[in-house]
Amino acid sequence: MTPDGASMTGLEDWLRACRSRVDEALDRWLPPADAVPARLHEAMRYSVCAGGKRIRPALCLMIAEGFGVSGNGPLRAACALELLHTYSLIHDDLPAMDDDDLRRGRPTNHKVFGEATAILAGDALLTLAFEWMARIADYDVPAGRAVSAVKSFAEAAGHAGMVGGQMLDIDAENGEVTIDELRRIHRLKTGALLTASIRIGGILGGADPDEMRKLTEYGRHIGLLFQIVDDILDIEGDAAALGKTPGSDARLGKSTFPALLGMDGAKREADRVRDEALKAAASLPRPISRMSELAGWLHGRKR
Repeated sequence: MTPDGASMTGLEDWLRACRSRVDEALDRWLPPADAVPARLHEAMRYSVCAGGKRIRPALCLMIAEGFGVSGNGPLRAACALELLHTYSLIHDDLPAMDDDDLRRGRPTNHKVFGEATAILAGDALLTLAFEWMARIADYDVPAGRAVSAVKSFAEAAGHAGMVGGQMLDIDAENGEVTIDELRRIHRLKTGALLTASIRIGGILGGADPDEMRKLTEYGRHIGLLFQIVDDILDIEGDAAALGKTPGSDARLGKSTFPALLGMDGAKREADRVRDEALKAAASLPRPISRMSELAGWLHGRKR
């Protein structure tokens, strides 16, 4: 059963409030734009403070707070996830990667600051993300949980996670892949960090091993759902709503769910994965209602 309209309205209100909290913390914790080296800090802030859905921070906060843990520890972890995500966007947009001109409704970082500065801004955000994640121990997060959070963060970011998925995605350009191969690409490229957001929330919230397994299952389905809907929107969406240039997947010869399954098949796949996410959410002994609502919201999103 999908969430009803009233619960979805409540979720959207919560997401807006969550974005405000995260945006305020990012602005407060990032280096000032005029601090030396000013051009680097300006470039970092340009991309981080450009808006965005803040889904990864929201997932982390949703789980941690759903298990009764709040404060600056979870908020710092949530912001670290957003820094890591933003670094990946800056690098993805570079001419050597996806060569995009528009991100979050504005010119991409390298279009404004040049390629060298964009690369360094991404590098700086990546390393600062790990600093912030490690510093959750300064905010009453037990040391063991902090170490586990950093470990999950690193696993999601690197060769066995997001970066590995990006490599597989590049290797698959203008080639033929199976549906299982495509799922694997996007469980890593997009899904790894989304799953880590859920897992880190669970770690901070003191989830037991059985709960962590179920949270991880939910995160994997959510990550895949997010990418399937992204693929659909790249064809059916518009630049004003998306904040980026649609049609880039086809231009780059990317392997996508609509390309492999057709649009109707991609939408059926999205339905299937959403339903699996709902099952995983319902299986938690300590249910968090927003998990089901978020699965429905991601399935129906238009940007």
